[in-house]
Amino acid sequence: MMKHVVVGPRRLPISSAWLVPVLLVAVLLVVVSAAAATAIETRTVDSFGRGLWWATSLITTVGFIGEPPETTAGALLSALLMILGFLTLAMVSASLAALFVREEEMPLLEEESSRDQEILDLLGRLEQRLDAIETRLRSE
Repeated sequence: MMKHVVVGPRRLPISSAWLVPVLLVAVLLVVVSAAAATAIETRTVDSFGRGLWWATSLITTVGFIGEPPETTAGALLSALLMILGFLTLAMVSASLAALFVREEEMPLLEEESSRDQEILDLLGRLEQRLDAIETRLRSE
């Protein structure tokens, strides 16, 4: 089931199929950010393992573990991780909520689909009757 998110004048399709790629990108971002933080923030992040801990804490919206960054590049990287962490958390939460809503709506959707089919069948029969009436009127 596809949902749409309104962004400005456009509607973007959002589905739970995006969940796995988003999580994979988040993990990749944590690893790359850990390496970048180790290179940029040499005083506050002294090893790659510490960088992983630092990046993970920021992307999971926990906040800084230890001291905040001292460089502008480190602050920008931190801000990026915080924003992307918030977006990832929102995406995961929305996907989980959609699963529950979908399960609850399924019987209603099936009933609605059945009614739609009945209406289409009825319209088809009415069209046939109208065609027959028009044919009869033309022949008279």
